[in-house]
Amino acid sequence: MPKIKLVPSDTQLPKQAAVCVIGGGVAGVSTALELAERGIDAVLLEKGEIAAEQSSRNWGWCRQMGRDPREIPLIQISMAIWDGMDARVDGQTGFTRCGILYLCETGQQLAQKGEWFEKNAKPAGLATRMIGAAEANELQPGCTRPWKGALYTPNDGRAEPFVAVPLMAEALRAKGGKVFTNCAVRGLETKGGRISSVVTEKGTIACDTVVLAGGAWSRRFCHNLGISLPQLTVINSVMRTEPIDTGLTRTCSGGGFTFRKRMDGGYTVTDNHFSVADIVPDSFRLFREFLPALMLDWNGLRLRLGKRFIAEAKLKRRWELDEVTPFEQVRILDPEPVNDVLDGAAMALKEYYPVFKPMKIAERWAGAIDAMPDAVPVISKVDALPGFHLCTGFSGHGFGLGPGAGKLMAEIVTGETPCVDPSPFRYTRFFDGTNPRPTTGL
Repeated sequence: MPKIKLVPSDTQLPKQAAVCVIGGGVAGVSTALELAERGIDAVLLEKGEIAAEQSSRNWGWCRQMGRDPREIPLIQISMAIWDGMDARVDGQTGFTRCGILYLCETGQQLAQKGEWFEKNAKPAGLATRMIGAAEANELQPGCTRPWKGALYTPNDGRAEPFVAVPLMAEALRAKGGKVFTNCAVRGLETKGGRISSVVTEKGTIACDTVVLAGGAWSRRFCHNLGISLPQLTVINSVMRTEPIDTGLTRTCSGGGFTFRKRMDGGYTVTDNHFSVADIVPDSFRLFREFLPALMLDWNGLRLRLGKRFIAEAKLKRRWELDEVTPFEQVRILDPEPVNDVLDGAAMALKEYYPVFKPMKIAERWAGAIDAMPDAVPVISKVDALPGFHLCTGFSGHGFGLGPGAGKLMAEIVTGETPCVDPSPFRYTRFFDGTNPRPTTGL
């Protein structure tokens, strides 16, 4: 797993709190930070370490380009927050608007990107442009196979997940919030039909407002509450290089690889599209809900039946609040990287850009992406359990969206006017006949 900046835990669990946020990834930390900045007594509860799962294992992209149109207003809010993040957390998150290119080798790829541009980028007023071969090869020079063009957003960016989210957690504490790591939440107690307390492995906190930002663990937590959440996980593998001087500073995707410059002088590299979906018991339970997404991206997904099926089957789906939970049994979800995927990405990168031939791989890892049937997150209250809110299911888009999602979630919790229309992210869309499906994100 990638090395993260460890955030020390507070020691004295409070007897009560205004809001408890479950999950120390980017969505949970951002939500708690927004609440603390409003003077609200927020407590962040994490079963392992801050950002130890997908929030430190992602690519580190902060992109507006190529998104589902429902996410575009939220990512615009999020990018504005990223602009001020270093000052906000009093540290170096690595955020920079370096520009991102989706490089195209064929006319078909250009047409696909052009369709997204016309339908989404133009109406939203994004800085995204379709560029031709000359500009694409000038912006990302040195390729052995000249590009036919690209979808390019000059003000898209990148940051360093393994330091950014812990810095945000430290800022949360500095602004009056409390942070507890290695403190799994076992469940919730109710009184009069609404949440009355949060039960952790270390004690109980009286609280009537809870935000679950549990990433890949959210479905299991909800199931024990009797709340249905159609969520599966997808495994994405990533690697980083040792420092290397290539002169390439823009982030890009194309030719079977992606890369972005890192703050440490190396690059984060992976396949530009390929992920693995482990077949687990929930795969059968949710087959119908996820079939449209599977058919849309069949070529980019490898189904795998292996030891993960048994591991998932052994974890409890129901438990009492005085029992050891799955969240204590698995503090950090640490899937093994799929090495043939990474080997293929490294080989392609060196073939297309010979300047990378001397690169040395310093580390490989994988993360479990929390995916929804329509690849759009849930940022919403849950009416069936008053006081309960969900901020999960970011489907691989969570790092860039995280600050905006935290802002929207805090506004929903406090009853403020939301920064964007929250209806695309409502929990009820899965049960009200909407039949949500993935759309034209790239």
